[in-house]
Amino acid sequence: MLRNNPTFSERFLWKHLKRKQIRGYDFDRQKPIDNYIVDFFCNELMLAIEIDGDSHNEKENYDLRRQDRLEGLGVSFLRFDGLQVVNNIDVVLQVIYRWVEKHGKPTPNPSREGN
Repeated sequence: MLRNNPTFSERFLWKHLKRKQIRGYDFDRQKPIDNYIVDFFCNELMLAIEIDGDSHNEKENYDLRRQDRLEGLGVSFLRFDGLQVVNNIDVVLQVIYRWVEKHGKPTPNPSREGN
């Protein structure tokens, strides 16, 4: 259902993740992995970004089992509350950028390419 009807916070964050806006990394929305679907996923970084909102209420145990399983497959997680995404998008993006800078591949120096 959420694949075709994203929450407001998902749509809001997606505006900043799509089209390789985060350091040139490609993110997918509502990505199936194993038997689960994550809100956003970058295959190159093996990074899932989850937005916890009303759909996650009463599902904390399921979310923990799902995250444990996917982490066992090498997936890292960043989790944000839906209200945090809407009210503090700059902070959310800063956390994502810092994670990518720490775990991603260095951006090539254009002046050295082809040498």
